[in-house]
Amino acid sequence: MKLWGGRFEAGPAELFERYSGSLQFDKRLFEADVSGSKAFANALAQVGILTEDERSAIHEAFDAMLSESGSPGYFDADDEDIHTFVIRKLGESVGSLAEKIHTGRSRNEQVATDFRLWVKSAIRDTQRQLESLMGSLLALAEREPDALLPGYTHLRRAQAVLFAHYLLAYFEMFWRDWQRLQQAYERTDVSPLGSGALAGSGFPFDRHAMAADLGFASVSRNSLDVVADRDFALDFLYAASVTMLHASRLAEDWILYSTEEFGFLEMGDEVTSGSSLMPQKRNPDALELLRGKTGRACGNLQSLMMTLKGLPLAYNRDLQEDKECVFETADQVSESIGILALCVDTARLRPEAMERAAEDGWVSATALAEILARAGVSFHRAHQIVGGIVLSSVKHGKRPRDWTLDELREFAPELDERAMTALAPRQALGNHAVVGGTAPGAVGAARQAAKERLESLAEVSRSGAD
Repeated sequence: MKLWGGRFEAGPAELFERYSGSLQFDKRLFEADVSGSKAFANALAQVGILTEDERSAIHEAFDAMLSESGSPGYFDADDEDIHTFVIRKLGESVGSLAEKIHTGRSRNEQVATDFRLWVKSAIRDTQRQLESLMGSLLALAEREPDALLPGYTHLRRAQAVLFAHYLLAYFEMFWRDWQRLQQAYERTDVSPLGSGALAGSGFPFDRHAMAADLGFASVSRNSLDVVADRDFALDFLYAASVTMLHASRLAEDWILYSTEEFGFLEMGDEVTSGSSLMPQKRNPDALELLRGKTGRACGNLQSLMMTLKGLPLAYNRDLQEDKECVFETADQVSESIGILALCVDTARLRPEAMERAAEDGWVSATALAEILARAGVSFHRAHQIVGGIVLSSVKHGKRPRDWTLDELREFAPELDERAMTALAPRQALGNHAVVGGTAPGAVGAARQAAKERLESLAEVSRSGAD
């Protein structure tokens, strides 16, 4: 069944039909297409194209299709796309009445409506998974509030931080990802229905009523724009790609931290695998796969950008290429966030190894320089003095705790007992009591604030997707 054909003397070639067919992937729009068609049937009844009995019959047929759609082989068909599939199925139930359902409606606006409904749902699903992941990070921070981590810059030990502070850094990344998805949702939450092919419908439909039926917050302002617009898909792909980038960074950290060389944590059996040859191996395969899948998500964003870059207004068949990349990214980001949350939930920290690494390195060097600065020494000179102490330590194989106060005062007479406190990484944490810092009090307050912020998201992400 075609939704077009009167202008043609012959049908399309079999090769072209195979090349242009999309049912194998756009069947994921089935529920959205049925919902949109039900709303459109309401609109047709309001303008007198359908009687109330006809509208009811169409609704009953659509409801039956939704009930049957889960049966095996339901979508095994050779229809051109999901839209022709739905109309054919409708015709099998209501006969020629199905031919009225497209009165005043273009497939251009139909697919735009379906796609927006689907993306809205995908965004809400992703947001809820991000909330679960952020909850897992907070739970680990609460289980290990005192664990000390040598923080890194350039992958070199830099300053000591609480591991909870480190986890909150990723909480903030995923919080921003949630916000980006929310912005994408709001731009997606616009109904194209009633726009026709490009010029607006020729029937006096109540577009706001159709939008309300479908749960859209508003209607589009320009028919020419909305049938060709895929910015909302780009917004979703961008937000999902950044989410995957952040997930990949955490994966990379933990791949390193779980090595024998670091030994800061151990990944759970649930997310690791062994070697077919080497019996001793526990490989972080889940995190490595996540790191690899990030490239696919970012590639899908680039793919759709290239599809859109040269399209003249309004609709072009190129836009059929918008869906597979969005569907794949939605699947990848959903599975990856779920896997990452499982990794967090099943990880076992080794706080002693982390603290030992902090104590053996010079992560307290900055704190020692700041003591000199508080004593009136210019920070430039303080930096030079402490650098000299570190150089001497390297030459003589001394750790920070190996120094005595008298030895330190040979470098700087201004030093007093506070220097010995500063050399202990855990004691030095107290220097960073500013908002957002790693002092225990600041981290505790940040952890509580993060928990309250997370609780505030649930109501938003559980609305507008059903």
